[in-house]
Amino acid sequence: MSNQFDIVVIGAGPGGYVAAIRAAQLGFKVACIESESYADPKGEVRLGGTCLNVGCIPSKALLQSSELYDQANHAFIMHGIGMENVSMDVTTMVRRKENIVTQLTSGIRGLFKKNKVTLLAGRGSFAGREGDLWQIQVAGKEETQTVLATHVIVATGSRPRHLEGIPVDNRLVCDNAGALSFDAVPKRLGVIGAGVIGLELGSVWKRLGAEVDILEAMPDFLAAADQAVSKEAWKVFTRKQGLNIHLGVKIGKVTAGEQGVAIEYENDAGPQTLECDRLIVSVGRVPNTDGLGCEHIGLELDERGRIKIDAHCRTNLENVWAVGDVVPGPMLAHKGMDEGVMVAELIAGQAGHIDYGTIPWVIYTHPEIAWVGKTEAQLQSEGIAYRAGQIPFAANGRALGQGDTTGFIKMLADARTDRILGVHVIGNNASELIAEAVAAMEFGASAEDIARICHAHPTLSEVMHEAALAVDKRPLHF
Repeated sequence: MSNQFDIVVIGAGPGGYVAAIRAAQLGFKVACIESESYADPKGEVRLGGTCLNVGCIPSKALLQSSELYDQANHAFIMHGIGMENVSMDVTTMVRRKENIVTQLTSGIRGLFKKNKVTLLAGRGSFAGREGDLWQIQVAGKEETQTVLATHVIVATGSRPRHLEGIPVDNRLVCDNAGALSFDAVPKRLGVIGAGVIGLELGSVWKRLGAEVDILEAMPDFLAAADQAVSKEAWKVFTRKQGLNIHLGVKIGKVTAGEQGVAIEYENDAGPQTLECDRLIVSVGRVPNTDGLGCEHIGLELDERGRIKIDAHCRTNLENVWAVGDVVPGPMLAHKGMDEGVMVAELIAGQAGHIDYGTIPWVIYTHPEIAWVGKTEAQLQSEGIAYRAGQIPFAANGRALGQGDTTGFIKMLADARTDRILGVHVIGNNASELIAEAVAAMEFGASAEDIARICHAHPTLSEVMHEAALAVDKRPLHF
């Protein structure tokens, strides 16, 4: 096998493996490097990065299992379905999660084979230049090799950010990886961080019977979401579901003993101590640029350790690109995937562009939360005149039939042009409903365009239709 490639991708997470596949489809000779951070039962490198192995996919598997358990205990009765002695086998639940991970990561390996992408197992780093080619070192378990590339795409992703003085052992004190593999439901669970990961994992174990306390440093809950959404989510999570969320928290000493963890903290109520069986630390993520060899070649990083790029993911070095969590912007798998496709197509001489203003955000709690575009607060701060339409799921026949009418859809449109500026959803299937708003905004649609589209009846998507009508103060069913 020749050690020279048109494109070498460092990292096989969502951004990396998609970039490699798209580049191969375009006729390039491609190699993708992945470290042995994740291994399958045979000891072979697992593809898919954090997302498929210890992030997006396994967490959604556990969320689904815990949601079914919660429904069996509390929601089936309204349908006339009686359940007695409902139990949860955590070992089976976790095994199902692992099986899904194995299926998907193996699937990527199959896609590499189908598209003739060469997989190089080991840790990739820049070694220098050889003429017009980049030298990339691949340090594997048994040997180290050097490959040459005309173009390099860095897609090394991110890792959990840990707090100083709080060692993570993934037994008592866990990051997202450890929190996905509990062997039993803790009686009391502590979570530091009320972001996406903290809320999702806290929800999993709360549904299964844990008493959950979430400690959040920010004074506001879900500050990134529209205020109406965060207000509704706070009401549902704290009053209806019983999550104990503490805001404005300053973490002090954390002591892990043989059987549990004690967290000393302060908030408006003064000094507090939380004693729990297990603690999840979910305070964000940091880019994986350590050991990449950036200093050897002069690859520029910003003050947060992210690789500096332009609007098309070009770095300061010729033919070196970077995508996904390792660059500025939201750390979202779908954002990294789109960047990977864009870069591959730009290398091929095609037009490539991403509208970062239409990338959707999703939180897979129950109810789900999803949004795209601007919030009301952002529009107000930018001095943009707008009109708003908001419709609750309580007015929707399909939601009533499903037995879950929590939440609403809110649409924001330019007061002069009627162009959609933002859509915010909290409710059942928000993650799927937001796709219509993303498509509409990508094509520059107006609220009137959505109002004129025929939506199937009865469906949850009719609430999107009604929200668009409400922008013009003419909803038909509310």
